[in-house]
Amino acid sequence: MYEPTQLRTFLAVAQTLSFTQAARRLGLRQSTVSQHVRRLEDAVGRQLFSRDTHSVELTEDGEAMLGFARRMLEVHEQATAFFTGTRVRGRLRFGASEDFVLTRLPEILEGFRYDHPEVDLELTVELSGTLHERLAAGKLDLVLAKRRPEDPRGELVWRDDLVWIGAERLRLDPDRPVPLIVYPPPGITRARALEVLERQGREWRIACTSGSLNGLIAAARAGLGVMAHSRRLIPPGLLRLPERAALPDLGKVDFVLVHGRNRGPAEGAANALAAAVLAGGERLRRSGG
Repeated sequence: MYEPTQLRTFLAVAQTLSFTQAARRLGLRQSTVSQHVRRLEDAVGRQLFSRDTHSVELTEDGEAMLGFARRMLEVHEQATAFFTGTRVRGRLRFGASEDFVLTRLPEILEGFRYDHPEVDLELTVELSGTLHERLAAGKLDLVLAKRRPEDPRGELVWRDDLVWIGAERLRLDPDRPVPLIVYPPPGITRARALEVLERQGREWRIACTSGSLNGLIAAARAGLGVMAHSRRLIPPGLLRLPERAALPDLGKVDFVLVHGRNRGPAEGAANALAAAVLAGGERLRRSGG
């Protein structure tokens, strides 16, 4: 009576309260998302969302459908796994850079958990340079992180512009050193920022150092200085600095997936999560932000 594809679409709309965001998450056209919801409403015989040009809200029947949809999908996936023998299991040691964790990763992990509930995920959030070191030491199975320009390792998830960001009220004095907000070594964005400023002959000073992205963001919002950051992952409350700031171009940055050398028991889980991350990267590229 209820198609699993329509149920997944319903849950995506219910979680985002946006047909546009649900379409991006699922990699579908918005018209396809609307069609799935309409067909499910026809099958139920009830309206699940109240929507107009400004908002989308769950109806009382839609709220009831949430629990049913999750249970039906769980049973459907269990049955599929039982009869096909393709259930992914095991413990996966996954490392991810913090800027991705605070933005795009939660929706990817949510979908991964529904598809692979028997995978135990051990998540490490660190600087990209540190993640690469831990992977090389055999302490992680899969890493999603930035890579240095000279590093050929990894499968490209997406490429983005590195840009200078800061608080809206921030004004740089051209006669004084650029105040930098940076990660400690071996931060990749730190190294790039220092490199391009040195090349331009621009003086700089370290105004704030933090190993936490939340710490860097707090410092930037307080107007302590500028930071180098991925254009598509700019945190709320911060803006790209205008050209009149006369700061040098930071170039591009690659976000890549790198598997550990010893695939072992975690290989199936690592491959499944890698596929989910790559799909998320493809949606990010298509959405343009």
